[in-house]
Amino acid sequence: MSWPRTILHVDMDAFYASIEQRDRPELRGQPVIVGGGGKRGVVCAASYEARTFGVFSAMPGVRAKRLCPDGHFLPVDMEKYRAVSRQVMAIFERFTPFIEPLSVDEAFLDVSGSLRLFPDVGEQIRTAIFEELTLTASVGVAPNKFLAKLASDMNKPDGLTRLPESEAEILTFLAVLPIKRMWGVGEKTEHKLRASGIHTFGDVHARDEASLRHVVGEKQAGKLWRLARGIDERPVVTERVEKSISSERTFSEDLTDPATMRRMLVQLAEKTGRRLRAKGRVAGTVTLKLRFGDFQTLTRQRALPRPSQRDADLITAVTALFEEVTLKQGVRLLGVGTSNFQDESTATPATQLDLFEEQAVDVPADTRLDEAVDEIRRKFGPDSLKRL
Repeated sequence: MSWPRTILHVDMDAFYASIEQRDRPELRGQPVIVGGGGKRGVVCAASYEARTFGVFSAMPGVRAKRLCPDGHFLPVDMEKYRAVSRQVMAIFERFTPFIEPLSVDEAFLDVSGSLRLFPDVGEQIRTAIFEELTLTASVGVAPNKFLAKLASDMNKPDGLTRLPESEAEILTFLAVLPIKRMWGVGEKTEHKLRASGIHTFGDVHARDEASLRHVVGEKQAGKLWRLARGIDERPVVTERVEKSISSERTFSEDLTDPATMRRMLVQLAEKTGRRLRAKGRVAGTVTLKLRFGDFQTLTRQRALPRPSQRDADLITAVTALFEEVTLKQGVRLLGVGTSNFQDESTATPATQLDLFEEQAVDVPADTRLDEAVDEIRRKFGPDSLKRL
């Protein structure tokens, strides 16, 4: 087995919380929790000081407050975090053009062609981030993406971990890792594997692929077999095609009134439509998402008669989907999603006009109306116009 590539996984440390501590010196060394406000709030980020109390991202804010009553709970400021993220990505671009952002605070970098200019590129990137942004990052250096991600988690925060390149050394490194560290192994899969006596990467490596199929199925067996050997041939993808555009809202109290839910869905459909038009996309499919009070989540999809970005089409589709749902309990989250995109310039026109008959050209008018409403809302705020 050969390892021709050098891949970095750069993961900013407690990104949102670290930015707040940087910008507010009185919070340095203090437990800082971003998000988690209100009855339904969820923690978006926790500083390492807060993590010592057992607070982690995605935890309900109510629980985080019980664990860390003296923590500093701050609202999410995504505009600021995205601005800092752009600064981080700009630093990456000085070292390689091959960057695959995974989120605002982490990315894969293929630096195979940069090593002559930057022989210690992982450390150089960490240094640049700290000196220019006063933030820390953890970096994993490895022959592929899977191994680089494992490596970046080994010495957090503010760590640099280089994995060896030989097959034998890679297998030795992987053998003792718990199976839950493997991509694609969730709670259910982990339970199946453990019940079959598989607890570590080494245990997977000791099995043949055929025996794994009896435990996790044919598709996942091949994936686990390869990852247990450190095999990951995926390239760093510099451009990701957005496969869906959606808008969601979580409510502080469960909604029980269908009329209120319909109004919320109209607002979410309009927000999704604005995003479609801003990106020059038209969607072929509309998705309704509901999450009930007991956290059970339901999704329903409907194909549009023709791909569209018009608010009216999205509202019609999602309203029809909503009417098909039986509401047996309150709703804590509503969402409207779109997918199966076409580029706006290549999309089929919404209406085919007859050459010889007079017809009302209502589709272009509706499109112009949506664009005019978008412009007004951009200037005067999202609540400046509301549909009756």
